[in-house]
Amino acid sequence: MAGRKQFDVDEALRRAMHVFWRWGYSEASIDRLTEGTGLGRSSLYGTFGDKSTLFRESLRRYAQTYHPLYDQALSGPHPSPSAVVAAYLQVTLNRIADPTVPDGCLLTVSATQFPALDAQGQAMVRSMIDGLRAMLHQALLAAGADEREAAELALCTLATNKSLAVLSRAGFSSEDLATVAAAAARIPGRPHPLP
Repeated sequence: MAGRKQFDVDEALRRAMHVFWRWGYSEASIDRLTEGTGLGRSSLYGTFGDKSTLFRESLRRYAQTYHPLYDQALSGPHPSPSAVVAAYLQVTLNRIADPTVPDGCLLTVSATQFPALDAQGQAMVRSMIDGLRAMLHQALLAAGADEREAAELALCTLATNKSLAVLSRAGFSSEDLATVAAAAARIPGRPHPLP
């Protein structure tokens, strides 16, 4: 029928997400996007609009896929703040170990290319990171952390999560990544501010 799309839009979006994930926004050229999705330029533009719009749709798809896994891991109950950190970082390690997706994290690589994004893309990246931080904060409070400890641990856990994504892209072994996650989850005491 005239006007009917002859391809799976959801699958094309999943593939576009992988292109942005592998290359980052700056290096995800239209040629790479058409090759990665299997769509011609006209189909790509006609379905998703411009590159910035496709990026935001890919980021939304990424969050819809992976953020519920963090939410589930944090739903608890957890016996301690340390258990919250361990549960959160295990989701990251599981995603990194998945051979069907690119190394690292689409949200992390997008944050590293923040200046290249338009205002909407920047706002979306920051909102998603802030959402993960808030999710951690609430889970840490529920596990017995006081307000200050929960705020500090949420930020530090988020930073460790992003570091794991970067290290995985640099080829660090799964054993190295597990060591980082385990050390972060030990939490020997409340973090002390640097002088």
